[in-house]
Amino acid sequence: MFSRNYFSIWLILCCCTASHAAASKPIDEVLRESSQKKTRYSILVVNASDGKSVFARNADTPFMPASNMKLVTTAAAVHYLGTDYVFKTEVGLLDGSLIIVGGGDPLLGDLATDTRYNRSAGWVMDTIANVLKKNNITSVRDIIVDTSFFDNNRVHPAWPADQLNQWYACEVSGINYNNNCIRILAENRKGKVILGTEPETSFLSFINQVRIVGSGSSALGAYRNSKPNVLIVKGNLRGATSFDVAIEKPVAFFAWHLKECLASEGIDVQGGLLGQYVKHNPSLQILHTFETRLADVLYRCNKDSLGLAAESLIKTISAEQTKGRINGEWPHGLTLAGNYLCSLGADPNDFVLDDGSGLSRNNRLTARIIVSVLKDLYISSDWAMFESSLSVGGEDGTTSKYFQEPQYQGRILGKTGYISGVRAFSGICKTPSGDILFSILTEGGNGLTRNWINEITKSIYDRKF
Repeated sequence: MFSRNYFSIWLILCCCTASHAAASKPIDEVLRESSQKKTRYSILVVNASDGKSVFARNADTPFMPASNMKLVTTAAAVHYLGTDYVFKTEVGLLDGSLIIVGGGDPLLGDLATDTRYNRSAGWVMDTIANVLKKNNITSVRDIIVDTSFFDNNRVHPAWPADQLNQWYACEVSGINYNNNCIRILAENRKGKVILGTEPETSFLSFINQVRIVGSGSSALGAYRNSKPNVLIVKGNLRGATSFDVAIEKPVAFFAWHLKECLASEGIDVQGGLLGQYVKHNPSLQILHTFETRLADVLYRCNKDSLGLAAESLIKTISAEQTKGRINGEWPHGLTLAGNYLCSLGADPNDFVLDDGSGLSRNNRLTARIIVSVLKDLYISSDWAMFESSLSVGGEDGTTSKYFQEPQYQGRILGKTGYISGVRAFSGICKTPSGDILFSILTEGGNGLTRNWINEITKSIYDRKF
């Protein structure tokens, strides 16, 4: 049996060993220990107070940024739109028809945002129905949707064709609803596979190829075929499961589902579902306006890496800089974002901007450019809002499971990035001796690269340069 004194000494030694094991190392040592010869790093670390570089490794070499592209997108949005910008979706009447005029809002019906504000699922449709009832309207001629705020190019040409049914590659429209996705529900009901949707709608139909299995976990997927919104659902089902799938022509779903919801409230749609340019018609009577703050869009874009938010920001920048506020498009919006980078001193030869989210593998940024963007915001009056959009290590967003040690939790904020072979992390370390801005880009890595990025970030926080 251990004596009390021996046990105390043993406990102290164990604590010291644990503390030593958790201690960070100089960045160069971490890079050597990673021993990933195929992994390339681009790193820049600067003191936020004076912009002085304290560590650099290939800081001017362009890399694919993955979702770190969203930092450029959101910064450009703040620059061109201003922190007080509000996305608006208008509901009105014109010649007996119900009119929905889109303003590019990526968060209309977004479950995460609605949960933050204690709004119930389906509140958008309920609001429209209640507005009509309040105005004693029991029937409308047509439902007309005006999506002219954005152009008709809903799918970016550089996005992987085999991923277009994934939530992160959803189509982008002047009217977006429910992240332009539908959740597919699957359950084993007495040996029969039952498929449903959330929200409940007849817009989608399924070719059910799901197999029931007695062991293992459920693994299902939905796949497109030649018929729009007829999905092949296949895989193995053990217990009940659900997953999100991006839909084709999301504004058609919005109008279709709106008609379904109005019918359930006793409001008849006599005609069809139409797309028309009507927002500047002087006879249009606006009954209600849905509003979403730019701060909420930045929050979902950076903290949760919502691609739809990023792409809508790029197209909104374009639309707001176009006469008539129409046809927001990727090329124009990205040109404006590039002009913003050049205003910070970036060399046009050092970057390529191809989409807003970073899903495109054609994007190129340097660590220096990303840090210059963070620095520009840091010294501005917009920093507090922008900082609140970043994921907080150990607490929320895409870094909630990282940096949970007491000395780091809540003090490392940033934006992660991931596409195949690419991982990135850029942001701010709020250290006791001052703030540090950093960007870490990698290419050619593997599943362990994220761990090494996190170790480098801890070294930055501990100033182990």
